[in-house]
Amino acid sequence: MISAKAVKELRELSGAGMMDCKKALQEANGDTKKAMEVLRKNGIAKAQKKVGRSASDGVIMPYIHPGSKLGVLLEINCETDFVARTEGFQNFCKDVAMHIAAASPMSVTKEEISKETIESEKNIFREQSKKSGKPDEIIEKMIEGRMKKFYQENVLMEQSFVKNPDLSISDLLTETIATLGENISIARFSRFQLGETAPKSETTDQE
Repeated sequence: MISAKAVKELRELSGAGMMDCKKALQEANGDTKKAMEVLRKNGIAKAQKKVGRSASDGVIMPYIHPGSKLGVLLEINCETDFVARTEGFQNFCKDVAMHIAAASPMSVTKEEISKETIESEKNIFREQSKKSGKPDEIIEKMIEGRMKKFYQENVLMEQSFVKNPDLSISDLLTETIATLGENISIARFSRFQLGETAPKSETTDQE
């Protein structure tokens, strides 16, 4: 039997609805920690169902780093103006803009990085790997591993969130979709730093 007190405590911890908390506790046999994991998994499942729905509203979020020598302009879309004005959505946008200022990604997704950039990186890794004297098939696997690291370092959705390195930006986005109940997408950004000849922004070969 799950007590009302346990349900209330889980709700305060998670922000989830009463019924969702009760079901999660039942599934976890009353274990609050396991119930939190159940809620997280259920939230991700719900969020995945929302991906693909039209997200034509949203905000342009500016971020100026203290000292006014670094700034970001970020477009994040959601489905309705109602959600766009909520504190949860606004905080998410601010966190992503701040992250971009700190982590300096090249693009939003892997697909937006130009083929020329990818081939250039692969060739650099290939030349470095050849010095190891390993067989070609091993070298190609090494290149795959190096490219995965390259994406994690340079692609916004793959980067570890600067405020919580246990989460990627993709994880943070999924959790926000689950919490707010609408599809949300990070559309584009530009990063400006004093002295640079052009703002750093997403790279694409679709132009």
